[in-house]
Amino acid sequence: MYNKQYEFIVCRYGELSTKGKNRKDFTRQLIKNIKAQCEQFENLEYRPTFDRLYITLNGEDGEAVSKELSKVFGLSSFSLAVKVEKDLDAIADAAYECVKDETDKTFKIIARRNDKSFPHVSDEINRYVAGKILRETELKVNVRKPDIPVLIEVRKDFAYIMTSKIEGAKGHPVGIQGKVMVMLSGGIDSPVAGYLMMKRGVEIECIHFASPPYTSMEAQNKVLELAQKLTDFQHTIRVHIVPFTQMQLAIYKAVPESYAITMMRRMMLRIGEAYALKRRCLALANGENLGQVASQTLHSMNAITSVANMPILRPLLTYDKLEIIDIAQKIDTYETSILPFEDCCTIFTPKNPTTRPRLEKVDFYESKLDPELITNAIEGIETITLKHTVAHEETAFL
Repeated sequence: MYNKQYEFIVCRYGELSTKGKNRKDFTRQLIKNIKAQCEQFENLEYRPTFDRLYITLNGEDGEAVSKELSKVFGLSSFSLAVKVEKDLDAIADAAYECVKDETDKTFKIIARRNDKSFPHVSDEINRYVAGKILRETELKVNVRKPDIPVLIEVRKDFAYIMTSKIEGAKGHPVGIQGKVMVMLSGGIDSPVAGYLMMKRGVEIECIHFASPPYTSMEAQNKVLELAQKLTDFQHTIRVHIVPFTQMQLAIYKAVPESYAITMMRRMMLRIGEAYALKRRCLALANGENLGQVASQTLHSMNAITSVANMPILRPLLTYDKLEIIDIAQKIDTYETSILPFEDCCTIFTPKNPTTRPRLEKVDFYESKLDPELITNAIEGIETITLKHTVAHEETAFL
């Protein structure tokens, strides 16, 4: 990669280009998210155009800014760039300066003439710039797999020279699709579900069920650490901690052991939906995966979700477990998720939970529970607000 003094970052919108009349809304949200993600770089200046966002660095560290940009959903790719006048010799000189210190490598000129009034077509630019580099360096051309792709974009105002294209996080800008309440446990699946929801443009809040003293403070801190890692992709995330102990004890006192997990999940949905409505969320989301555990059979899901009126989103429903682990590792939540602290879903686990709960039985057992338990749990919710920091580095993206 060209490592001189970069002046700009050229950002490409990718999938947003297909959004027709909604394009302005998508672009506006994307730029808002980029500014929030890069707020620590005070000197950045932003200039959006129809299909690009130009960020002027004004002395900020281009590589540090790039790390933050790589976490923003809605960007297809971006490149560190230098800007020159729209003159063929100036373009050739700038491209030469970008690669002159490289040795034993190959290159390819990839010119794009967006400004059709520029008198030289793309192929002419390619040949002219390549000729200068071949004459004045030891570099060789490789048109199939070059070590250095020299990208040249001739725009209406200036020409931009780039020697790399960095993959963006893709997807849609967080917030463009409304807000969802994610049921966040300490396991592997639910943080990945939250990540995938954000990738499709959904803003998330999280709800977590804690049962102290049966669940430890370490278990709760583990969940907060997972949520903190997710702030790499959404600047601010609220985590709502539900006191679930009294509900759980009542369930295990009034409900047969084989139906305890089914009933617990129904109560979580009732509480989660009530609080999601209060927080103006449009749906609940969770990390359920079809057939993974007793509460995730179709029969169980039918009995559990019959209490919910809002949509239940399950972005992992058909994923293989190894696929989920792969994503968890790429977003840096896996190592935290496997820490050995029990959550409320793993304590009181029955030996033989039913995988085919009968709805009439579930309704009957639920009638034995005091509705005040739900009210008390909602009134006892504690909210913790987490904000993005630059502490988490080196994530990879899908």
